[in-house]
Amino acid sequence: MAMGVERATRRMQGRNSMSALLVSLLLLAAAAVVSSRATYTGSSSTAGATVTATAAPKKRAGKKQQVPALVVFGDSIVDPGNNNAISTIVKANFAPYGHDFGADHRPTGRFCNGRIPTDFIASRLGLKQLLPAYLAPNLSRHDLLTGVSFASGGTGYDPLTAQLASVISMTDQLRMFDEYKAKVRAAGGDAALSEILARGVFAVCAGSDDVANTYFTMRARSSYSHASYASLIVAHATAFLDGLLAAGARRVAVISMPPIGCVPSQRTLSGGMGRGCSPGHNEIAELVNAGMGTAVESLKAKHPGARVMLMDIYGYLVDMMVRPDAYGFRESTLGCCGTGMMEVAVLCNGVTSAVCGDVEEYLFWDSYHPTEKAYRILVDFVYDNYLKDLIA
Repeated sequence: MAMGVERATRRMQGRNSMSALLVSLLLLAAAAVVSSRATYTGSSSTAGATVTATAAPKKRAGKKQQVPALVVFGDSIVDPGNNNAISTIVKANFAPYGHDFGADHRPTGRFCNGRIPTDFIASRLGLKQLLPAYLAPNLSRHDLLTGVSFASGGTGYDPLTAQLASVISMTDQLRMFDEYKAKVRAAGGDAALSEILARGVFAVCAGSDDVANTYFTMRARSSYSHASYASLIVAHATAFLDGLLAAGARRVAVISMPPIGCVPSQRTLSGGMGRGCSPGHNEIAELVNAGMGTAVESLKAKHPGARVMLMDIYGYLVDMMVRPDAYGFRESTLGCCGTGMMEVAVLCNGVTSAVCGDVEEYLFWDSYHPTEKAYRILVDFVYDNYLKDLIA
C-alpha cells in the first residue's frame, strides 16, 4: 500500500489541479444537459449496447429453484448497461471498460473491466451468469422471469443526484419496476409474478454518488452539515424501500454505504498530498449506515412478513484497502485505468487512458469502481454472511 501512495505522490506534481478541473468539467457537463435528460417515461425499447444474458446454471431435475429471480435497483456498482439507453454523459459502453468481459473483451455499459456484483450474485443463486439491464433491447422471456437490473450509474437516494448527472432516479426505477411486473404477468401469469415477489431477492445499492458527487464535488447541498445530509439520504432511502415493499417485494437486501472517502478519486480530491482517505466522506457514510440500521428495523415492523436485511460491507472493504495483499492485490489506492487517480466514465477511455500491466493486482479498475476480481471476493463475503440467511 505504501508503494502505491509513493507512486501516486510522485505523479501528482502538475496533475492534481488538472485532474480536479477535469472531474469538475465532467460533472458540470452532466448538469448542463439536465433540461434534455432522458427521464424514464415508460418505454423500454430504446436502443443501446446489447448485453446477452447467458443460460442459467442447470438445475437438478425435480428440484424447485430456491430463488426465482434477482431484481436490482441502484447506481453504477450494479448498472449492467441501463445508461446506454439514456441521454447522459455517465456511460461505460466504450473501451477500456469491458477489458476482461467475455471472450471478446467488449464494453457493455458495466463500470468495470468485467462482471459486476449482480452478475456474481445471479450466478451464486443459480439463476444465470449475467444479470441484464432492464433497458437492454430484446429482453427474452427468461430474462424477465429470472430478473433484471434497473440501476443507473450516477444516481443516488437524494433526488438531486440523478438530476445533476442526467440519469435514472430511484423514483423512476421504482416506476420501471411497476412496468416490469406487468411484463412478468404477461410472460408467466399471476403465479409467476407472485412467486417473484414472495421469493425473489430484491437488492438495492446506492448512496455513494450522493456523498462523492452531490455533496462534496458539486457542493450542491452546501447548507447541510454532514449529519443533516446523512439524515436526508436515510430519509429518501427509507421512502424508496417503503415503496418497494408496498409494491410487493418480500426479500430485500440493502447494501450499506462503502468507505467512499477511500476510493482513488476521493483520495485525490480530498485526501491531501498523501492521498489519504477523506474523513468527511467516510463520516457521512458511517452516519448513513447507522441511520439505515434503524430504518430497516422500522420497515420490518411496518411490513410484517417481509425480510429486510442491511448488508454491511463497510468494514470488509476497509480491510481490503488496508491489507490488499491478504486478498491477492498489490495496489489499493489507485485505479488500473490511466493514472489511476481521477479517471472514471468518459475520463477512462481508449484514447487518453492506458490500462495497467496486470489488472489482477488492482483492487480498483478506475478511480471509483472495483475490479471484477474485487467484486467476486466481495460477493462471496456478502453471500456467505448475509444472502444465505435472507433466502433461507
